[in-house]
Amino acid sequence: MTTQMPTWLKEMVGRNKAALRTQTAVSAQQGLNRSALHTVCVEAKCPNRGECLNCGDATFMILGGICTRGCKFCAVTKQKPLPPDQNEAEKIARTVKEWHIRYAVLTSPTRDDLPDGGASHFARVMQAITQLNPDVQTEPLVPDFCGRKADLQTVLSARPAVLAHNIETVPQLYAGVRVGADYRRSLDLLAYSKKIAPDILTKSGIMLGLGETRAQVQQTLKDLRTAGVDLLTIGQYLAPSKQHHPVLRYPEPEEYDMWQQYALEIGFLGAACGPLVRSSYRAGALYRQAVLGAKINISSMPKQV
Repeated sequence: MTTQMPTWLKEMVGRNKAALRTQTAVSAQQGLNRSALHTVCVEAKCPNRGECLNCGDATFMILGGICTRGCKFCAVTKQKPLPPDQNEAEKIARTVKEWHIRYAVLTSPTRDDLPDGGASHFARVMQAITQLNPDVQTEPLVPDFCGRKADLQTVLSARPAVLAHNIETVPQLYAGVRVGADYRRSLDLLAYSKKIAPDILTKSGIMLGLGETRAQVQQTLKDLRTAGVDLLTIGQYLAPSKQHHPVLRYPEPEEYDMWQQYALEIGFLGAACGPLVRSSYRAGALYRQAVLGAKINISSMPKQV
């Protein structure tokens, strides 16, 4: 049974939905539509998309909008995917330039139908971005590539600033929440990235409200640190529909503050924790927090592209 969303959270979500109606947000979405580009903001029904579109920020979803897995928390469509768009790299690079983006986040649905899981496409898009925009840093949020290390190496060869892969939830919930995924495989991917490219920061994120216990979350954060993960995001799980995994709990904002403090105490270089935080939310700011070594409150920073 789904727990009722508290009033304070409804108000936060409502403010972001209202922001979608501004001229800036509508113009940004129209630009994406003209280029036939996908964003995780829309495909995954991100509650922050109004805010992000208004500050000129978006996470590009490459390799189409159809996923080959069936995770119970995700809104991305599950059907037979289309072949990769061979012009996508150039279209995204031009959009990054037109929007004056300084930090570009790329994610994708899981593409188990492709021989390399889409790794070479990730690399092509990043290379196109940096070729047209030499000062722009990139952050690929990658699937697990079924544990294939060669595919991860392909992505890292494009020299992103951060390699991101979400652990999503505690291992005790994987069987019912992350169909086709494996907790240890995800940890190994993050650890291997740090092993072969120690200068590239690694990042992961989890959701709260799926049925996890505090002790399980604590152990998951310790596991991520053991794997060498540098950056962490924690946010509230919001069910996309009644057919998805139900929300079992809505932690108060103070609990996110506690997890952020704990994450920094055990060695994460940066952490963004809050009800509407998502893995790509204010990604550039979180990266700068780690590089500068400053304890920055991401939610209170001025909005930047």
